[in-house]
Amino acid sequence: MEYLHAQTRNSGSLILLADDRGMVLRTLGDSDFLGRAERVALMPGASWHERHRGTNAIGTALAEASPVVVHGAEHFLDRNGFLTCAAAPVMAPDGRLLGVLDISGDQRGRHPHTFGLVRAAAQMIENRLFDARHGDALRIRFHPLAEGIGTVAEGVAALSEDGWIVGANQAGLSLLGLCPADLGATSIARVLQLRPADLDDWGRRRGGETMPVMQRTGNRLFVRVEPGRGTIRVAVPRTPDAPTDALSKLDSGDTKLKFSLDKARRVIGKPIALLLQGESGVGKEVFAKAFHDAGPRRAKPFIALNCATFPENLIETELFGYVPGAFSGARKEGCPGRIRAAHGGTLFLDEIGDMPHAQQSRLLRVLQEREVVPVGGGTAVAVDFVLVCATHRNLKAEMEAGRFRADLYYRINGLTLVLPSLRERNDFAALTARMLREMAPDRDVSLSDALASAFAHYAWPGNLRQLANALRTACALLDDGETQIGWQHLPEDLAEELQHPPRSPVGSGPIGSGAEAPAGESLEQLSLAAMVRTISASHGNMSEAARRLGISRNTLYRRLKRSKRNQTESACAAGPIRAVGFD
Repeated sequence: MEYLHAQTRNSGSLILLADDRGMVLRTLGDSDFLGRAERVALMPGASWHERHRGTNAIGTALAEASPVVVHGAEHFLDRNGFLTCAAAPVMAPDGRLLGVLDISGDQRGRHPHTFGLVRAAAQMIENRLFDARHGDALRIRFHPLAEGIGTVAEGVAALSEDGWIVGANQAGLSLLGLCPADLGATSIARVLQLRPADLDDWGRRRGGETMPVMQRTGNRLFVRVEPGRGTIRVAVPRTPDAPTDALSKLDSGDTKLKFSLDKARRVIGKPIALLLQGESGVGKEVFAKAFHDAGPRRAKPFIALNCATFPENLIETELFGYVPGAFSGARKEGCPGRIRAAHGGTLFLDEIGDMPHAQQSRLLRVLQEREVVPVGGGTAVAVDFVLVCATHRNLKAEMEAGRFRADLYYRINGLTLVLPSLRERNDFAALTARMLREMAPDRDVSLSDALASAFAHYAWPGNLRQLANALRTACALLDDGETQIGWQHLPEDLAEELQHPPRSPVGSGPIGSGAEAPAGESLEQLSLAAMVRTISASHGNMSEAARRLGISRNTLYRRLKRSKRNQTESACAAGPIRAVGFD
């Protein structure tokens, strides 16, 4: 940071270091800019995570795990529009995201070299971290140019004794075509045309010498081997063991669901609340139970409460319990409540978005103090539980409308996972086969070809719950000896919908429906409409909208500007101009 400050001194800028949660740890900069920065909380102790500030360089660099520039009005919050910020993530040698280095200044003094400067500084830090972590290991340094070895742009990788890549900097991963998940699971022989058995000898006899080596892709790299204290043994092909916990049983091959399963697995056993979002019926409680069964508290209670099924006057006593005689009709021995019942285990609060406001305040107090006071008073009882919440509502919108407490939202939003709807999943056939095996374990049940096709093209508004109910009913209606489900085994209303599906608008049709665009609308107009809808659904958070659309933030900005320009040109050709805005 001091090095960067020396390079940017008297330019009206600020150097910042933030941790992996977006919390600013330290700042260093020119005094004339520090005061302005502090007025927008650009100072130590403030969070610049995207969920708190929207699009900004620190939060967006964390979200995208890549360097980013956010300039002027590209900031989500208007009050931050005077800033121009360049940020680069700092990665550990094992691929973990450690934090963010950032240079911020007045947007009127923007300089294009700032982006390169902060990226180079982050690379310098990563290379020093790599040397500190793998200084005793056999290492290779490489670059497409021989002159690039020894510079900040070089790739470096550490190898295990049997020739597997166990660490690398970001440049190294990029040059080898790898990602952090490949570390520890990829042999050097898979990416470079050399024998692992020769590496150690090469390093000892020809240490410091740069040699050309061909990649398996056909590209050439110049490589320098630095010997470690161990020796290299010929690598034997191996594959990392697939998880075999309760969460893995939910994996039928869908990419989105697997991503959520992997993220959930990383917070098991840690004091991090889990928030599951998704449409009704996507299996949020099943996911929560699997999360509990995969963790160290699996032998302890899993207590579930659906906040939408209890009236306001009952949910309080169900959740917090009550003392004897607390109200008319109360049991004489009182009731411990669901929170106390979950002590030592997991408390699952389904449809928490429907919890009454008064009970939200009481729950927040329990989460803060880790103790519960039953209705009617009495002694506070200490509680220890893992919290998993679920909702089909948009809690951010509920919070902004005043229907959900902001402080409770940030308490339960430790890790948010959005479970895909059934029509979004790409594992329908495997999922159906798994369900049928579970429902009819004594025989090999399958769907008829016609029914399998109809199932795959149906929108499934009730998601997994609806599919499971349909399959369970069909299995019950099978005659002895029957193994194939046909139309006659389905409820009549579902069979009618499957055979005569309602016509769906663009973007909401069933799986693989191939619904056509409305006549007269071009592909660009439909693309623009989709972008505007997604931005609105993301409440103006451009980074969130880009992630939902599956494109980068810069691509989203570029496409919006191009569409706006094309519409304006068309309007000019047609007559009076109609303003098109993107708020």
